[in-house]
Amino acid sequence: MTDLVEAAGLTRRFDPRLSIGDRIAALFGAPVETRPVRAVTDVSFAIRQGETLGLVGESGCGKSTLGRMVAGILPPTSGGIRLDGAPVMERGRKTTTRIQTVFQDPFASLNPRRRIGATISEGPIAHGLITRVAAPAFVADWLARVGLDPAVAQRFPHQFSGGQRQRVAIARALAMQPDILVCDEPVASLDVSIQAQILNLFLDLRQALGLTCLFISHDLSVVRHVSDRVAIMYLGRIVEVGPAAEVYGAPRHPYTQGLLDSVPKLRLDANAVTFRPIAGELPSPLSPPPGCAFHPRCPRATELCRRERPALAPRPGGIEVACHHA
Repeated sequence: MTDLVEAAGLTRRFDPRLSIGDRIAALFGAPVETRPVRAVTDVSFAIRQGETLGLVGESGCGKSTLGRMVAGILPPTSGGIRLDGAPVMERGRKTTTRIQTVFQDPFASLNPRRRIGATISEGPIAHGLITRVAAPAFVADWLARVGLDPAVAQRFPHQFSGGQRQRVAIARALAMQPDILVCDEPVASLDVSIQAQILNLFLDLRQALGLTCLFISHDLSVVRHVSDRVAIMYLGRIVEVGPAAEVYGAPRHPYTQGLLDSVPKLRLDANAVTFRPIAGELPSPLSPPPGCAFHPRCPRATELCRRERPALAPRPGGIEVACHHA
């Protein structure tokens, strides 16, 4: 398989916005903290044609920011993203409709004042994919594909359940005929039973349409179920990436091992649920630790880890790991 998406050296910093009081204080020479938030730092990866890359990490690690840069919603501070060799963004603007996004909260991502038929057909009409005359049949076809009755095209988002709204959001994204779909926590806001339905729908559509996907989630079991390869992210950097079976079966990075150990497991012999959470807390992206960012929480940390940041290096089994002691 060839690489469809290539990200090289992606970095995103958010500079603080000074309040009026801070600006006045700065005019009089008072010290004002202006440290930027380093959400994503020097991330490089590729997504192959037809595969799903799962992106996993704790809340605040930068995975949603990375997904928005891949989707062309958020311009990177430095680095770039290419789709089939062409840049996804130029001069801060998205240059392609071949990448579409499914967001976490379907109620927030759908216009409450527009009927869902108009929501699904708006993009294809604007970009010349269909005519207004063909729109009703086009909408009916996509509603049927995502498991909804075409007769609901005249309803508003508030008239649907959460799972139905997410089906509408998926139909809206796929109606643009994308080559790659960025799914940012697409089932996190849904009930467990509805999650299973949406995941099965996602897998069916992916196979039928030959989609390439970036699937972002904090749920390890969901990512394992849908992904061909998995990337583990910590404090703005990818620390391990490789085939899902290898990453889950024999994790190399201590953070990956900690994530898997923190998932509750049922022990039938002891009739008890066991889990081991990762020690400590995620450091602040305002001032990340020197060396390996995970060293304050790592049981294997040495002086080398505290002093020198490890590079993402290849290991046996098609894995890449950023750890001195992997």
